Amino acid sequence: MDCVVSVRVLDAPFHIDRPFDYDLPAAVGPCPRGTLVRVPFGGGNRPSWAVVMGEGDPSTPRRKAVLSRLAGDYLLDGEMLDLCLFLSEYYLCTLGDAVRCVLPPALLGGGVNIAYTYVASLAISAEEASSLMEGKTLRSPTHRALLQALTDGPCERDVLCERCGATAAQVKALCDKGYVTLTKTEKMRSPYPLSVRRDTSPIHLSRQQLDAYDRLVTLYEEEAPRAALLYGVTGSGKTKVMLRLIDRVIADGKGAILLVPEISLTPQTVQIFCARYGERVAVIHSSLSAGERFDAWRRIERGDVDLVIGTRSAVFAPLKNIGVIIVDEEHEHTYKSEQDPKYHTRQVCAKRAAAQNALVLLASATPSFESYYKAQKGQYELIELTERYGNATLPEVEIVDMRRELSRGNTSPISHRLFEALETVEELEEQAILFLNRRGYNASLQCKNCGEVLLCPHCSVALTHHATPTSQLLCHLCGYRAAPPRACPHCGSEHIRYVGFGTQKVETELARTLPDMRLMRMDADTTSGKHAYDRMLEGFRQGEADVLLGTQMVTKGHDFPRVTLVGVLLADTGIYANDFRASEHTFSLLTQVIGRAGRAQRPGRAVIQTYSPQNDVIRLAQKQDYRAFYESEIELRQKMLFPPFCDMVQITLTSGSEERLRQAADLFAREASERARRDFPNLPLQMFGPMEAQVYKQAEQFRMRLMFKCRWSSDTRALFRALMQAGARHGGVSCSIDINPYHA
Repeated sequence: MDCVVSVRVLDAPFHIDRPFDYDLPAAVGPCPRGTLVRVPFGGGNRPSWAVVMGEGDPSTPRRKAVLSRLAGDYLLDGEMLDLCLFLSEYYLCTLGDAVRCVLPPALLGGGVNIAYTYVASLAISAEEASSLMEGKTLRSPTHRALLQALTDGPCERDVLCERCGATAAQVKALCDKGYVTLTKTEKMRSPYPLSVRRDTSPIHLSRQQLDAYDRLVTLYEEEAPRAALLYGVTGSGKTKVMLRLIDRVIADGKGAILLVPEISLTPQTVQIFCARYGERVAVIHSSLSAGERFDAWRRIERGDVDLVIGTRSAVFAPLKNIGVIIVDEEHEHTYKSEQDPKYHTRQVCAKRAAAQNALVLLASATPSFESYYKAQKGQYELIELTERYGNATLPEVEIVDMRRELSRGNTSPISHRLFEALETVEELEEQAILFLNRRGYNASLQCKNCGEVLLCPHCSVALTHHATPTSQLLCHLCGYRAAPPRACPHCGSEHIRYVGFGTQKVETELARTLPDMRLMRMDADTTSGKHAYDRMLEGFRQGEADVLLGTQMVTKGHDFPRVTLVGVLLADTGIYANDFRASEHTFSLLTQVIGRAGRAQRPGRAVIQTYSPQNDVIRLAQKQDYRAFYESEIELRQKMLFPPFCDMVQITLTSGSEERLRQAADLFAREASERARRDFPNLPLQMFGPMEAQVYKQAEQFRMRLMFKCRWSSDTRALFRALMQAGARHGGVSCSIDINPYHA
């Protein structure tokens, strides 16, 4: 018998994102809450995915009928559907955006397919196989090798063929003779070798680490939603504490999620944790293929996994009975999504912990101000590690004034002090990391006559000069490429010059001045391949290079025992940015990269090159004094009313028409003021703008922004939901919202 269900259509735009009633034909089958179904939607009855929310209203007129349900037993269980609803309500996105964030892309993208493999095994006894190999029945050496290999146990056909130098046809020949059996089985796709050599050795903790572990176990045993901040200096052994805690959680029959900020950290982390927990580990991040992500999700969903490792999307893993969620390097900006829903991972962790009575553990050597402030106020348990593990000590840090280098005639990106330190590394056969947060060869191309900088024709940013494989100008936003002009396109002068330097130029300079040092460059240009991160980091760890030169991806989380020197080539890059978090970002970057040196027995040192040697941020980073930096900065935040003392809401309006955009921005600002005054007169709210975005034009789209200071409450959400729905009326202008954006 047919019934009526209430569904939310995943393709519905924001202003009509609400429940719709549909008839559910008996032929479709039962569809409990959370089931994914196909329904006709809109005037053209376009088939669209929807999620069943519950029973519908039979009195609803002109109902359409559900077409089908998603094949298989896949659905959003109660916790995950509630999580999607939370994302939609809290971050003001559509439920469809939230659902697509939670589910693997292949599930709704039409690309769901199960991978299979063939497993070969002996169809006869080992004694019979031995007799065949010794006799004259099998004359082929390859056939004998195949049987010999299978006496050790079943093996995947492709692996077996590779091991024995055989072909699939030769295996089939043995099957036809009745000696071997091939069984078709599911194959879980993963780029990581989860079945690595196991390491179950006991984890020895220092006195401080043991105290930290005991306090975390006390919180975990409360079996209530709790949060802790593990603040430990670089090299203090936070990972060892995490391992012991995960050991305890898994021993209790519960699961754990470990989040890392960068894909580049995943191989190192996977290697450590797979050695301990074997095939009960799943890995999730955006660089996996659709099939690999789908298989990881399936393994987790059916209970084959105890530990999930990954970047921020791994927080949505359908793990049941979670004991702990760990956010490593919790200060990193990559935990904030820039796509709808624009969630912060910490907030999602808190929601999941509340649903499963789990512990959230945030860990960092430079905690975010929001987290450290909550720890100071007692909302998080503050646990500190003030010493490096073992006999390691914090590196000595020297600041080099690059203004003096220029006055002495040194125009190289490498100062004399850093050059001498690199020579010492070469002599002692140690390793060094050089950090420069700018890729390419030169930062820009400028005319000496008129002073104009060559901009991208599609974006309001300077074109960056890249020297390899051929000389070209490249836009890092839209990908536009052009050959360097011989004359200025503005005034026709041939007197043009390249300004600034990037990782490519430093690579060339080092090859010229230190030709015997092996250099590895790690930036977006050299890591475009799927496993490029893995190969480069493992190669450096194995000693294939003496110097690792790179952008932000070399600064965080890596543990290279032979690295004794860190060089920061341009510490001023982000310190004067138009962003209230600029100082915090710079301090974290400097402290994190300095912490890569001297993590083992050999002492470390760091050289910071800067044109602002007296800047307080750089001086405090030199001392690696997080508390002093926090205390000075938090006072300024409070006086200026910035997070954590308020919430920031950023509205971005985008259009291909500059005139239409500015009209819409003015209308939006007026409506925001009027609605706030009329409907929420007691709501504390400050509005700034409209103003041009820092990058005003990107890929031929112009962008205007409005910024609001407020408290993100139910009333504030009601106001902005109404504003976003009204924003849909501005034709040709799109409107997006970001709560507490990373770059404000």
